[in-house]
Parts: sequence; structure tokens; C-alpha cells
Amino acid sequence: MLGKTVTITIDRPLGSRHPRYPDLLYPINYGYIAGIMGGDGEEQDAYLLGVSEPVKAFTGKVIAIIHRTDDVEDKWVVCLEGQTFTKEEILAQVHFQEQYFQSEIVLAPSE
Repeated sequence: MLGKTVTITIDRPLGSRHPRYPDLLYPINYGYIAGIMGGDGEEQDAYLLGVSEPVKAFTGKVIAIIHRTDDVEDKWVVCLEGQTFTKEEILAQVHFQEQYFQSEIVLAPSE
């Protein structure tokens, strides 16, 4: 799916709190890709980078996959077509949640 265009339904917009862990604040938009199932049997989760306001949905490009080595699911990283982020920039933005997992970031090949 790296490099593919997808639409994210945002169910945890920037500034919202996790429904089960209210101390967890979302500093970025987070949601799922409808119709694509993740490793946990739920729809594929995705982080949205590069959008600085809460949104309900967004169509963009999958620029990275965060492969969790100690969990059953991976997370996709999506941004506006033409934007790029380094592994370090991605990690800094998703650290709020990914700090609890062992993972590696796989970037889409440069075009």
C-alpha cells in the first residue's frame, strides 16, 4: 500500500482524547481506512500528518507503514500528495502513541 492514495475517516481528530485512556491526547488526526482490514480484525488505522486542524476525512498518500513488532497491527502514515517526512519526523509526531510499542518505520520509495 505504500505510495497508494487512500481516504481516512478521522474518528480521533487533532485535540481529542482517547475514548478509553483520557490522558492520551491526539496531537495529530487519527482514523481508519474503510474497507481495508488491519491485523487486529478492525479497519486499518492511519495517522494523518501535515494537517494542522481537526478534519473529518482526508484523501492522501500512504508514505510509511509503522510495523509494530510486538503487536498484531501496523499503522499507516498518510499525508497530502507531494509532502514528505523523514523517519525521525514521523516518529516525533506519532510518539504520543507509538512510545508504548516496539516498531520500525518503512518509508515509501522516493519517486
